[in-house]
Amino acid sequence: MAEALLQVEDLRKSFPVKGGLFGRTVKEVKAVDGISFTVNKGETLGIVGESGCGKSTTGRMLMRLIEPTNGRVLFENKEVTSLSNNELRKVRRDMQMVFQDPFASLNPRHSVEKILEEPLIVHGMGDKRERKKRVYELLEIVGLSSYHAKRYPHQFSGGQRQRIGIARALMTKPKLIIADEPVSALDVSIQSQVLNLMEDLQKEFGLTYIFIAHDLGVVRHISDRVAVMYLGKVVELADSDKLYERPQHPYTQALLSAVPIPDPNYKKDSIILTGDIPSPSNPPAGCAFHTRCPHKKEICALKQPTLTKQENGHYVACHLFPETDGV
Repeated sequence: MAEALLQVEDLRKSFPVKGGLFGRTVKEVKAVDGISFTVNKGETLGIVGESGCGKSTTGRMLMRLIEPTNGRVLFENKEVTSLSNNELRKVRRDMQMVFQDPFASLNPRHSVEKILEEPLIVHGMGDKRERKKRVYELLEIVGLSSYHAKRYPHQFSGGQRQRIGIARALMTKPKLIIADEPVSALDVSIQSQVLNLMEDLQKEFGLTYIFIAHDLGVVRHISDRVAVMYLGKVVELADSDKLYERPQHPYTQALLSAVPIPDPNYKKDSIILTGDIPSPSNPPAGCAFHTRCPHKKEICALKQPTLTKQENGHYVACHLFPETDGV
């Protein structure tokens, strides 16, 4: 049986909207609205959805770079959301993050050696000689060379900078890496190289990934399971192959219908969504997707569906499917 490394329970984040003469809070934007999932050791969980669905906010809350409004995050049965700063620093040795923009996430005033050495200094790991040895080892592992250590971020290409970002995340020998759209800022020709590198590193070091992206093709390539988010909620969660072969939620079906197939003879019907995209600050009653759903029923505008288990561990939040067991 798979062993859970990370458990997320009813996680929520609301951002206040200020207005009026005195800048009072007039309403709230529910960026993440009660999501729950589990990540098992050694697996890759992909989180996908349109821009603004809350996936990046979720990744940052797991690391507590953003404080959650409500809910719990348990890492190896430790409740991350209630840890003190000193306790959180210890846990962050085992939880690291790779950011979307490899240039913005690297200090332009520091050499690569200093950038990579910094996590070891912060966590008090090794002496100066051991830290330097670790830096050179990681550079070689991610496909760069030890002589790159003296260079600065602006002297590298986007793909090389992201390799440096991955090396930095690996410095403390973490168990979990949260990758927030790590290849979206890269050329398509470089994306596959970085994805293959991440897969090789996962096998070599026994890593667990949470891979956040909006590109469904990229997520299919690397993920074992996929969670689909819409307007702050998880609307479908399933094994990668099952989700792509038999998507159940109308939103997932629409997303997959838009993925191009590299075969000129292959024909498929694209699902064109109509209706207005709701605002996170003023979401519709009932199911958030009902304003655009081609299969909506009367209940969809009245009652919010819960994420329920269907056959073969497939979870879906939709009134088209009978409610059985919760997550």
